[in-house]
Amino acid sequence: MTVRSGSAGWYLRRLSRMGPREVGGRAVDAVRRRRWRSARPDRPSVRGARFTAVLPAGTLAAVPPDAVKRLVAEADRLMAGHAEYFGVDRDDLADPDWWFDPKTGRRAPWGYAFDVPYRDEDAVGDIKQIWELSRHQYLTVLAAAYAVTGNERYAERVAEHLRSWWAANAPLRGVHWTSGIELGIRLLSWVWIRRLLDGWPGASALFEGNPVALNQIWHHQRWLAGFPSRGSSANNHVVAEAAGQFAAACAFGWFPSSARWRADALRSLERQLRGNTFGSGLNRELATEYHGLVLELGLAAVAEADAARVPVPASVRLVLLRMTDALAAVVDSRLRPPRQGDADDGHGLVVDGAGTDRWASLLATGDAVFGRLAWWPSVTGADVRTPLLAALIRPYATKATARPASRPAHFADAGMTILRSQGETAEIWCRCDGGPHGFLSIAAHAHADALSLEVRYDGVDVLADPGTFCYHGQPEWRRYFRSTLGHNTLELDGVDQSVSGGPFLWTRHARSRVLAADDAASDVAASDADASDASASAAVTARWCAEHDGYRPSVHRRRVELTAAAKELKVVDEVRGPRRAVRLAFHLGPAIAADLVDDRAALSWTRDGEDVSATLDLPGQLSWRAHRGESDPPLGWYSAGFGRKEPATTLVGTGFTDGARGFTTVLRFHG
Repeated sequence: MTVRSGSAGWYLRRLSRMGPREVGGRAVDAVRRRRWRSARPDRPSVRGARFTAVLPAGTLAAVPPDAVKRLVAEADRLMAGHAEYFGVDRDDLADPDWWFDPKTGRRAPWGYAFDVPYRDEDAVGDIKQIWELSRHQYLTVLAAAYAVTGNERYAERVAEHLRSWWAANAPLRGVHWTSGIELGIRLLSWVWIRRLLDGWPGASALFEGNPVALNQIWHHQRWLAGFPSRGSSANNHVVAEAAGQFAAACAFGWFPSSARWRADALRSLERQLRGNTFGSGLNRELATEYHGLVLELGLAAVAEADAARVPVPASVRLVLLRMTDALAAVVDSRLRPPRQGDADDGHGLVVDGAGTDRWASLLATGDAVFGRLAWWPSVTGADVRTPLLAALIRPYATKATARPASRPAHFADAGMTILRSQGETAEIWCRCDGGPHGFLSIAAHAHADALSLEVRYDGVDVLADPGTFCYHGQPEWRRYFRSTLGHNTLELDGVDQSVSGGPFLWTRHARSRVLAADDAASDVAASDADASDASASAAVTARWCAEHDGYRPSVHRRRVELTAAAKELKVVDEVRGPRRAVRLAFHLGPAIAADLVDDRAALSWTRDGEDVSATLDLPGQLSWRAHRGESDPPLGWYSAGFGRKEPATTLVGTGFTDGARGFTTVLRFHG
């Protein structure tokens, strides 16, 4: 069944996931949209505006030379008009069309912003392609290149493009005034552009001395104050809205409403950071890239507060500290975090060139602001953003704050467990998912992936989470990449564990619970161990067990054991309930070659010039086939980033549930 967002059925399903307060708030929004169609007030007059939120002296000298080199290379590429967004190469950035989608060739229509059907790709084009350029994060890169080199051609290009954008996108007209997250991130970019251009003679005339710029800044903040994301939509979007509004009200505090906007945004930011984050520090959306986005936005907001000497509740810094520690805990030996849930390559603040590791950068900033713990992984490489943020954010006194004494492996509130081998050999890293389906009633960025696994060997995806690939416009691919079959878990009767009501809407959520999660054999939970398990437990390094009820009345239970000494991972799947058709999928990473014979797959790949191999022994009760790069229906794909996909091998076993016997899979690494 094709489910299109914007259809009458979708609106009814969406309404069913809202509470009375949210329905009332959205009714108020609808009235305001109608009123704003004809009533667009003029910006209040501004006198004597000055920009004072500059970088402290000596900050730019602290940027590492390697980071400067990458930044300048990226800036020169942008100056030549070249960029790549979501798998689409562009060569028109010297003079961009702000409403053009290079992927479909369509151009978004003009008109009152709230009349633009931005979810309809046939009418507008790929909205992500159109919006991304207008986040102006490529302009923060150019502004940063000016700051570190003093070359005015970068500043002049920034000014040219800002004036072009402001002229083409009058307030409340067109596609760039339809989504709060876009306005929030754009405001944050403008704040940093002004800061990074501070040494350029034309900076003041471009911003505080420019009536057009003042009009845009004021209308952006008025929009965000009028249309906050609400209720079931209060996820990363509302954090971006609050962070952008707060940053602008601090750095561009030139308007009569600035103090109120600043106070309201700070209250929202504090509440939403807490609401979007588990006590363990993991993001409640259970989508790792949004953990990164929210952390970046939070750090940027605190930087503005400290630059403007605006007090911030201690809870804000505490949440960011916990998020940073949680990130340090879950990354693998190559500093790669889990590939869980949706991912759209969204960033909060971009001032670095291509090749800069996002996660290493966040951990470096965390070290500078909060201080690293002894168990944190080593961070190599250098970035531009860390010294800039660290120069603005005052050091956080953490001595009185409880932080993990050792590296956490199990995050009970998020249902995430990381099993990993210890020692000097290549790390075996395994993420086990036994957590909530997603965040809030719609679980917008969740996948139907209960009890799924990710397994890496020295940072290489062996059993991979295939990723996300797309949001709008390609419903069959959106369904596949968030389906149960699209993950390393078990599917019954050809349907997902949770029920989808649209591309960002789940109407029924599978409920999972973790039964055992232990990182040492001596702590194996006796409640779920039979006699044979107990006798073997002395050899078990780490163990996990969980179940979910998404296929009621049946229950799917999965046990995982990692024996580090043997380099062996054992997975046992049991289905309790009536006899049902089953498909068990194992998605291999794109670097993995597989030779499947009956129920055994020989795996091989190359890492750092060395050949590596493994054997995957699959349940003999099922009939196994290898799939790769199939499109009708989709199967056998890996998406390394939004808008990009490549063929990868997926092994699928079909058959029927087998009672108490279960299905046993064993992955052994060689060498």
